[in-house]
Amino acid sequence: MSCGTSEEDAVKYKNLTLENKGHVCLLVLNRPPVNVWNWAMMDEFEKAIDEVESDEDTRVLIITGGGDKCFSAGLDVNDAANMHKIRPKARETWMRIDRFSKPVIACINGFALGGGLELALCCHFRIMADDPRITVGLTELNLGIMPGWGGTQRLTRIVGKSKALDMILFSKKINAKEALQIGLVDQIAKKETLLDDVMVLAETLAKRPPIAVGCVLKAISAFEYEGLEAGLKIEGDGCAVVAQSNDREEGFRAFLEKREPVFKGK
Repeated sequence: MSCGTSEEDAVKYKNLTLENKGHVCLLVLNRPPVNVWNWAMMDEFEKAIDEVESDEDTRVLIITGGGDKCFSAGLDVNDAANMHKIRPKARETWMRIDRFSKPVIACINGFALGGGLELALCCHFRIMADDPRITVGLTELNLGIMPGWGGTQRLTRIVGKSKALDMILFSKKINAKEALQIGLVDQIAKKETLLDDVMVLAETLAKRPPIAVGCVLKAISAFEYEGLEAGLKIEGDGCAVVAQSNDREEGFRAFLEKREPVFKGK
């Protein structure tokens, strides 16, 4: 099983595409012009995430926006009929990304606003195009509403309470250099080389031992959601799992033979 190609996705998905690049899967939000979320797109995204998670060949997921203008501008306010079910589905699905069993990289190629930034905040890594015209922010208060897809919690977790309050209460939008300065993104890149730079990170991650990577993600997630005691238990469970893996044997053998290990995820 593997992530689909864009041709296959034309049948399966109307609002996104999946593309397999070795052990890396590229998921492109494709609802022009600004990749806003209606119920159909949310439903397709959940199905795509199911596909990626169950695909044993995929070790890293990249999420980016279609076109060169937007990563995602958040909620589609025109889909009023489905507002009552979009919000809980978004909160549930964004949490799945936050607790995903494989590394997820947000390739922020354009504006990431509202729910779009909330999705990026769930990813394990965020790399943003270094273009002063591109900004990110949680701007919901401009509409008299508030971030509702986890933004108040995850922005605070990443940048701290004062910065989060400043951005949210004043609906501030910041560019890549500002986002890097406060730790909102991990890396910035020239717009024309952004995806290439993200692929370098993804391919490097894909070479790491998949079982151990998954156990680390699970342990850190347990700490964040359930606390230190739960995190330590999951860490201990993970140590027992990796100790019995073929990857552990390969890692030790490669070290003694002074070569790069080739991990198979077994």
